[in-house]
Amino acid sequence: MKQLRIHVSCPDDRGLLAAVAGRIFELGGDLGDATFALLGEEADFTCVCAVPDALSEDELERALAALPALEKADVSVRAFRLGYAHAQHGRATHVVQMRGQDRPGLLARLAEGFSDLGANVVRFDAEHEDLAEGREYAMRFEVWVPKGREEAVLANAANTAETLGLRFASSVATRD
Repeated sequence: MKQLRIHVSCPDDRGLLAAVAGRIFELGGDLGDATFALLGEEADFTCVCAVPDALSEDELERALAALPALEKADVSVRAFRLGYAHAQHGRATHVVQMRGQDRPGLLARLAEGFSDLGANVVRFDAEHEDLAEGREYAMRFEVWVPKGREEAVLANAANTAETLGLRFASSVATRD
């Protein structure tokens, strides 16, 4: 088996994820890490999967692109050369959520605060929400924080959020 990275970007439609995952399974693939999200009206799916050595990147890309659900999709398949398993700093230890008024540079400033203290953002999601009170930007960071640095990293994030007029919440990441 070899490891491939698959990326699909297309207009959102019901059944899209099922169609892609089903085709990968039909071809003998086994999904690893994966993420699916809507970015506006566009669906974005990225995964790493193990496939039989005999299945080429081009063959898999053509098989996915042939799906009716992916008629208007950009599909790319390439070799995945990095480790298939997460390094220690690739597992979230904390979840940090912030909400409030969006402004240019907001994400850059928040992300710098994590990296400056040795933390690693493992996953990030954000979306605009239209509320009765106006438009808000809701952000969710899953972060690996080095042991012994938890208080400093979370205090820095909370202080940065307060300075920027954002609401802040954090919790310890849980594993099922």
